[in-house]
Amino acid sequence: MNRSPQSAQISYNTAQKQLQEAAAIIKLDSAAYELLRCPLRELHVTIPVKMDNGSIKIFQGFRVQHNDARGPNKGGIRFHPDETIDTVRALASWMTWKTSVMDLPLGGGKGGVICNPKTMSTGELERLSRAYIRQLGSFLGPQKDIPAPDVYTTPQIMAWIADEYSIMQGKNLFGVITGKPLALGGSAGRGDATARGGMYCVREAAEALGLSLAGARAAIQGYGNAGSNAHKLAIELLGMKVIAVSDSSGSIYNPDGFRYEALMMHKKKSGSVSGFPGAAAISDKELLELDVSVLFPAALDSVITKTNAPDIRAKIIAELANGPITPEADAILYNKGVYIIPDLLCNAGGVTVSYFEMVQNAYGYYWEEEQVQQRLEHKMKTAFLAVQQKSQTYKVHNRLAAYIVAVERVAEAMKLRGWY
Repeated sequence: MNRSPQSAQISYNTAQKQLQEAAAIIKLDSAAYELLRCPLRELHVTIPVKMDNGSIKIFQGFRVQHNDARGPNKGGIRFHPDETIDTVRALASWMTWKTSVMDLPLGGGKGGVICNPKTMSTGELERLSRAYIRQLGSFLGPQKDIPAPDVYTTPQIMAWIADEYSIMQGKNLFGVITGKPLALGGSAGRGDATARGGMYCVREAAEALGLSLAGARAAIQGYGNAGSNAHKLAIELLGMKVIAVSDSSGSIYNPDGFRYEALMMHKKKSGSVSGFPGAAAISDKELLELDVSVLFPAALDSVITKTNAPDIRAKIIAELANGPITPEADAILYNKGVYIIPDLLCNAGGVTVSYFEMVQNAYGYYWEEEQVQQRLEHKMKTAFLAVQQKSQTYKVHNRLAAYIVAVERVAEAMKLRGWY
């Protein structure tokens, strides 16, 4: 599931095309459209890191701040061998729309380092993380830009970054980062927030469709944090049966469903879902095309395209990944009657609880996990209804409706601030 440079370009083009469609429908002012097409700022950094063998390795990194009209930028840091600036630009813009859809007082940012953390030691990762934040120090801050974990980054990496930034500032400023361990000001409920928010959306979508989820079948493409938690919560919250999952090493299928605890234990021991006892190996293509009530794309972008969209049989697609469906596939699926919960909404639980973490950091009082989950559920339901209303008003599919909600809010903020 590694991303190619071509796929990265597709992501950026996809982000631009989605904005263009929404802007045309709402007749967005041309100056506002030009402001939103490109990031306000981006920083490219070269990072020397001493490796365990004594050699110096040079890494390339990025941080993009797309738009902060509604508040400080917010977005993850990705450590990935195929990271590109175009991908980071696309993801930063999606964060602007995601925070706006959720009505959070934030903008959109994203960062990344081209590296392969799977081949690096703990010490090498720590030195890289600290070196990266030293390069970005003046670019970040609780009122400027607040990073978070993303692909192949962890709460421990966030802790190193928060510590290094605090050293640079000469005082504890743990609020510069979210997704931290609880002992350093992290929020209860952050670990499964992305998947949990997605489950709340699936529940609302099923209700709108008159679809019963009890005992219904689900497939999950991608078994990282979001995908594995989706497995657990699809069973616990929705009563579903997960019959297929995949990770970077392969896909597995069992019509009787997988027990979450057993599969997670196997993955922790072997490093992969492949080879799980009683499971049949299938292709990633076959997983995406299974006859299921809900398909959860939870890996990387552009996995459902105009080529395979005609063969998709899921009733609901819940996008836990960013940009898993291309615009051409969107149209095909919409015409087939597939109900898509777009990434701007479906996977926004993570940034919403990150925002909750920022609030808790700011006033030094921390909520119980149950409070976090209740507030998350309220935000997800409110955002879902806002998107649904725009979809009905403009007679467009949900992704376009989500963009309309988001772009209107950001454009209003820019106009009030006198940007156009």
